[in-house]
Amino acid sequence: MSAQANLQQTNQPLVLETRGLVVGYGGRPVLRDFNFNLRPAEVLCLIGHNGAGKSTLLKTLFGLVPRQGGEILLDGSQLGTVEPRGLTAAGVSLVPEGRGIFPGLTVAETMKMGLWSAGVPVQERSARLDWVMSVLPALKQFYERRAGNLSGGQQQMVSIGRALLSQPRCLLMDEPSIGLAPKLFQDLLQPIRQLQRDTGMSILLVEQNVKEALKISDRVVVMKSGAIIREALPEELNDNAKLMELY
Repeated sequence: MSAQANLQQTNQPLVLETRGLVVGYGGRPVLRDFNFNLRPAEVLCLIGHNGAGKSTLLKTLFGLVPRQGGEILLDGSQLGTVEPRGLTAAGVSLVPEGRGIFPGLTVAETMKMGLWSAGVPVQERSARLDWVMSVLPALKQFYERRAGNLSGGQQQMVSIGRALLSQPRCLLMDEPSIGLAPKLFQDLLQPIRQLQRDTGMSILLVEQNVKEALKISDRVVVMKSGAIIREALPEELNDNAKLMELY
């Protein structure tokens, strides 16, 4: 991690933090007494087996799943009600699992709806869209096409572009590699990594494609059965044998 990022981490509160978080479905706990944090200006990769609670954590942090107990803190301040619109206004954005696009809408229509949803003032929307296109210039190639007619990689790019419309300082990404070849996954993530380095944005990346995700991460948290079992640097998990011990 850069010296600038380390300085930011020293002088700034944690971007996101949970204390004693309790989340479940139908009376069955998924996360219990869960303590977690995302630091300023870092890419944190969250890995673990299916059902470990990774996606549940992301959805809870973004207000899509209610918590039964514990605290969620943003910039060191406890959040009462956690809901997507408020978090978007506070600079947190989500790239959902499965892309979450509307197949019948064109990319242009999707972005127009995203600008409205993000609360971007009308007079700023053109400039905001230009900025997203500068980060993901390939969007221009299929901007007028319907999302349902795009390839998986193109659809994922639309989903990421929509999440960037609010110019977030914290980006939550849930399994962005699903259905993508490793090279295409890297082609998508490298511009986001560069944006993160340029702006100091924090990224929480939930991934099953561990090998590729570690290439752009600063820190790794391993989950199993709703609990954190290890925290490591990417280089500490750089071979399959070490990873297999954790699954």
